[in-house]
Amino acid sequence: ALPENYNLYGLGERIHGLRLGNNFTATTYAADVGDPIDLGIYGSHPFYLDTRYYEIDSHTGDMTYYSGNNSAANGSYTSMSHGVYLRNAHGQETLLRPDGLTWRTIGGSIDLYFFDGPSQPEVTKQYQFGAIGLPAMQQYFTFGYHQCRWGYKNWTQLQEVVDNFAAANIPLENIWTDIDYMNQYRDFSNDQNTFSFAQGKQFLDRLHANGQHYIPIVDSAIYIPNPNNASDAYATYNRGNSSGVFLTNPDGSQYIGEVWPGYTVFPDWHSGNAVPWWTNEMQTWYQDIAFDGIWIDMSEVSSFCVGSCGTGNVTMNPVHPSFGLPGEPGSIVYDYPEAFNITNATEAASASAGSSSQSAAAAATNPPSTVTTTPVYLRTTPTPGVRNVNHPPYVINNANGDLAVHAVSPNATHVDGTEEYDVHNLFGHQILNATYQALLAVFPSKRPFIIGRSTFAGTGKWAGHWGGDNASRWAYMFFSIPQALSFSLFGIPMFGVDTCGFNGNSDEELCNRWMQLSAFFPFYRNHNVLSAISQEPYVWSSVAEATRTAMNIRYSLLPYMYTLFYLSHTTGSTVMRALSWEFPNDPSLAAADRQFLLGPSLLITPVLTPLATSVDGVFPGVAEGTTWYDWYSQTAVKAQAGVNTTIPAPLGHIPVYVRGGSVLPMQEPGYTTAASRKNPWGLLAALDAEGAATGSLYIDDGESLAPNATLYVDLTASGGSLCASAYGLYQDTNPLANVTVLGVAAAPANVSLNGALLSSGWAYNASSSVLSITGLNNATSKGAWSADWVLTWA
Repeated sequence: ALPENYNLYGLGERIHGLRLGNNFTATTYAADVGDPIDLGIYGSHPFYLDTRYYEIDSHTGDMTYYSGNNSAANGSYTSMSHGVYLRNAHGQETLLRPDGLTWRTIGGSIDLYFFDGPSQPEVTKQYQFGAIGLPAMQQYFTFGYHQCRWGYKNWTQLQEVVDNFAAANIPLENIWTDIDYMNQYRDFSNDQNTFSFAQGKQFLDRLHANGQHYIPIVDSAIYIPNPNNASDAYATYNRGNSSGVFLTNPDGSQYIGEVWPGYTVFPDWHSGNAVPWWTNEMQTWYQDIAFDGIWIDMSEVSSFCVGSCGTGNVTMNPVHPSFGLPGEPGSIVYDYPEAFNITNATEAASASAGSSSQSAAAAATNPPSTVTTTPVYLRTTPTPGVRNVNHPPYVINNANGDLAVHAVSPNATHVDGTEEYDVHNLFGHQILNATYQALLAVFPSKRPFIIGRSTFAGTGKWAGHWGGDNASRWAYMFFSIPQALSFSLFGIPMFGVDTCGFNGNSDEELCNRWMQLSAFFPFYRNHNVLSAISQEPYVWSSVAEATRTAMNIRYSLLPYMYTLFYLSHTTGSTVMRALSWEFPNDPSLAAADRQFLLGPSLLITPVLTPLATSVDGVFPGVAEGTTWYDWYSQTAVKAQAGVNTTIPAPLGHIPVYVRGGSVLPMQEPGYTTAASRKNPWGLLAALDAEGAATGSLYIDDGESLAPNATLYVDLTASGGSLCASAYGLYQDTNPLANVTVLGVAAAPANVSLNGALLSSGWAYNASSSVLSITGLNNATSKGAWSADWVLTWA
């Protein structure tokens, strides 16, 4: 039972608003299905956060449950939160109804964990410490920008992309390749005509010399070679087959499905030989291709056919997928974002005509059935004593329908006799664990960098996640925010989406807005589908400029973001945060998911609709005295409590605000994260109404799994002074260049560092109440944190 108009969050993975609502069924079954709205997609996270608001009687102090969506301007409220986790890996449906919630699972045990909070931060920490583990610490370079697409044809084109970023002065940290690099789409192989090892070494040597990195895709299925064609030999399969590491049919024969390369087999992670085999393949491939991280895809695990369709057909390998690839005849990409017909009428009309022609041709080839039917669940009559896992008697609303569609069949069998039915939702979790162990073997002292598609509760210990195959639509840009916030609850903070959209063609306006929004997500990558128009940010001049603006902020704040990840890794705190988590006593924020906070200190209010020149946003906490400062003007915002404020936001501008009471560590941005780490430090102190602020900074070598030395700096402002106190042995020799203090009420007569007056280098702006202090390099030449210091203004 649940109270009226309850507030539940989580139960992933799905594309949905942050607050789940009370008339919704959440299906949990790992599905290779793209990103349909509301349906269960790649991952399985049977955890929810429950937040309940109470109105406080101003006279008696009594609390009454509050079921409204909006708080009264003069009301007083508090909230309490708890969490619930059903530790069950089977397919599930969670029924959310007005009077309560019902768990339904098609197997396994009922193993419920309760986390008593009493607020979201405590619940999330309890969930991680008590059940699933803490998120992996990421290498510093992973917070730089990532560029990818399905359709980069060779090393030469990849070099052109790298060069184009440099020519446009848009920071590029990481270049990725999709399945194009593979030899006929086979894992751990390169097409020697287009992505040869020799040319790859030259490309990667140049890339690494510039402080940049390379991440390739690795799929989850392994090609099975044609036994009648000696030239089709594939050593990765042979080594795995001799080690017995592939799934079987119930009769013991090899289970053979179909993925990109043709007929394929699938690793059995229950085999004791599977991880050593996977590790060996990764190490062997690394000898020829010096990658820096791995992208795991198709890990639900996906198969394009139902059942062991390759049994008896392997002599046909390699075979083309049973559907047209994007760009092939009948599969030309004509989709564009909403409002494209307004901003680009001629191109939109041409695309519409092409789409209509393609649809007509398809209809002529495959005329529609004259019989109309209403889709229904597949229902079967159980036979007593017979367990039919392919068609269980209770049918969940799987996005693909039959459980075997775009997946390995439930009756596929593991080496220990376990059926896939019982562990389907764990495949993505297990392959990421295997990849983590493999990368530890490739890079013994470094933190593995892995991005995976299918995840489970606890996957954050090993990997990050991207939001999957979204589309170049404004709706998907909006939904990226609640999806990211949900993964904050799931303990996977390294999250991002395919910026500018994966499926379909993007356009200038959407990409302009999206490149700026994603700059404030932890994982920042642009990626799109085969044959769609190019959408690298340098393609449009306005997008290039908007990207440089947003990246300048992001790279300046990399020390802040890195510190947030250190705290997440060690304490279980979140990185991206919902407004209601930071301001838990305001019921009007219960469903707020069009804005978010990066850590406790930065409020991001993006434009999420086309043709807009302004955006409405709230400034939480104003009623309790919270001050917000505009990032760009550095002035305090004048906002009313509990109402939307219309904020000017012309194309190329994303509103960003700093919370009063925060000290943000910053560094002068460079073209790469390595260059940025060598630059001078800066501090932005945004004072609260009491003239106080706090912050922290974590520093290490940026890559070691177990750093030999670390440094933690406490930053505290109060009473007209800012103090820095450092703890640890890590030596950082970069000087402190500048300090900016926002909200200084009156012009100081003097400014001093450790009691020594600064005769120059500082200025006070009376109209903005900003104190700017520069030229501190010489005074801190041994390193900004080599000794504690006090900066005073009076």
